[in-house]
Amino acid sequence: MHRILPFFVLLAATNAIAEDAPSRVAPQGCVWKKLSDAALGLEAWIQHCDYHGRKINLYAKGNALLQHYSDGGEDEKLIETFDVRAGEKPEVAIKRVFSEHTPDKSLVARCRLEPYKDEAPEAKRAPAGVARYTFLPNAALKKELEAKQDPGDIPEPPCGDWGYTPDGIQYFETHAGASKILFVRAGQDEPMFDEQTLRILPKAK
Repeated sequence: MHRILPFFVLLAATNAIAEDAPSRVAPQGCVWKKLSDAALGLEAWIQHCDYHGRKINLYAKGNALLQHYSDGGEDEKLIETFDVRAGEKPEVAIKRVFSEHTPDKSLVARCRLEPYKDEAPEAKRAPAGVARYTFLPNAALKKELEAKQDPGDIPEPPCGDWGYTPDGIQYFETHAGASKILFVRAGQDEPMFDEQTLRILPKAK
């Protein structure tokens, strides 16, 4: 005898299954695979691609998600995870990580943490419970940089490698209640990971 479940129970189950999937279709030559890595502390949908024998794979190593090209070149870090210390607010953790990775301490002093705003018209909003941030120059630094800038050139990242970049997308990301923050390098095109469904794994007890 089959048990008939109420409609709302079936709908909830269907939605749960549907949500556990990438937010977009993989391009031709690529397939989505789910990565869940305890050391990285992250669960993510990632792509593996084969372009007529030239393969691109993503893999976790330590606190980073990296991208590997079969035809050579240095592997690229796409996402890095960092622990939030006990009693530390996520925004404070972001400032600490930025300072630790920015050798020019004048940039640390003159760059401010701001909500990240993707300027592309087709940009998607961050998922519920997720906040994205970047570092932008303060008014004085911005004025100095603009005075030196050749209008025909793409400017250098005003706050260094871990701040806003004019020719790509990268940002810090926090998840409500999570024990880690992320530094996400999405690049210029759609990344080979699904930035809309990243999930920080609970801290192991």
